[in-house]
Amino acid sequence: MSAFTRTLATWKRLFSQAGFPSYFAGMFVSLFGTGLNFAGVTLYVLARTGSTVQVSLSVILLTLPRLIVPLFGGVLTDRVDRRYLGITLDLLRALVVFGAAALAFSGRLQLWQLYLMVLLLGAGFAVYWSTSLALLQEIIPPRHLIGANAAVLVAVQGGLLAAGAVVGYIYDRAGLASILAIDGATYVCSALCFYHLRKGRALPSAISAPPPVEAEVAERAILAIETSEPSTAVLADITEGLRYLRAQPTVLALGLTYAVMMAGVISANVIVVALAHDLLHAGARGYGFLQAGWALGAVAGGLAALSLPKEQPRRILIAALVVLAFGHALFPYAGFLVVAVAMNVVFGACRAVGAVLTQSSILQLVPKHLMGRTQSAFSLIATLLQILVSFVLGWLAEHTSLEVAFALLGMLYAGAVLAAGRTRDVPPTRTKPLAAN
Repeated sequence: MSAFTRTLATWKRLFSQAGFPSYFAGMFVSLFGTGLNFAGVTLYVLARTGSTVQVSLSVILLTLPRLIVPLFGGVLTDRVDRRYLGITLDLLRALVVFGAAALAFSGRLQLWQLYLMVLLLGAGFAVYWSTSLALLQEIIPPRHLIGANAAVLVAVQGGLLAAGAVVGYIYDRAGLASILAIDGATYVCSALCFYHLRKGRALPSAISAPPPVEAEVAERAILAIETSEPSTAVLADITEGLRYLRAQPTVLALGLTYAVMMAGVISANVIVVALAHDLLHAGARGYGFLQAGWALGAVAGGLAALSLPKEQPRRILIAALVVLAFGHALFPYAGFLVVAVAMNVVFGACRAVGAVLTQSSILQLVPKHLMGRTQSAFSLIATLLQILVSFVLGWLAEHTSLEVAFALLGMLYAGAVLAAGRTRDVPPTRTKPLAAN
């Protein structure tokens, strides 16, 4: 069977699962709006202030809530119906963005109000992302998680690709206000998609866990954790999650690898926008093309991940991270926009492959009732890195040079290589035909 045939069969099986088409559509629409918002705000702040430090501040405010929110958001994700939680978060974010859009249309939007919007959206996204990943674990059988993660990554990056392709045009023609209005509408559409995902309520504690794969049996036997009854105390729930991670070195190493990749992706925008403006002289449309190039590569990488060899995925992961490390160090020397876009396509593909491999392994290993807290812990680590790296990159770009800033970004990905080296390969579950519902 050819790679194309295998990929087509995987997609057909996934979309036969009840709820997955709605989940896929919701993620695509939501991330399209998020991509427009993020790029539009970045362009607006740089144009208004001319400072990469101010751009880094907007990125920091977006990630700052993840220092606190995940600690309690993970507990919330593991206690309530994740579908209703996702719907609520979408609607609340829509209200915030529509309010900012109204201020922008009336010409009264101030920088501090824009920063407040970014901060609130960061708080919502901190819970939404772990909630959506935990929800995916509920609707997809464990043996198909690699394919499901790859498909979701295609939805996410497809949304970002579409956003990158049009954000420069919309920004130049209609300004930030229109971008914010479109973003608010996408949150409403995403909420509707999640509403149609399934019927009724489903609490995480009531969902029966599937039998563990053979590789998990011995590892889980050493856990000195009593998880048969959900704790009634938030602090006890947080402690339980931390004890689980301490007892699972492979899960922790995978989470650190993913956290470093996430930090690199978000913080890179601080200097990529400066690369488009200052070195490539390509303006808003050039920055949009760079964003679209990244997302195009990520879509391609997500599709390729469906056909990756199932044996020794760690080697593939490390190879992708090595390309990211060296490639970003060389990024400011691209010279031409077309070369930079091509490089970003490669970066997006490598990051997509790395994300699918790490996330799929995490979803295979972590019990359902601990997934929210586990994802939130990794989000917290990623946030700490993002805040630190974003500020340092912005300061280096403004006070030294973009070349030095990109060199530091390459070193960050080198750290991900080291973390990936401490993981072990997770044997894939046996694949069986997936019956349509």
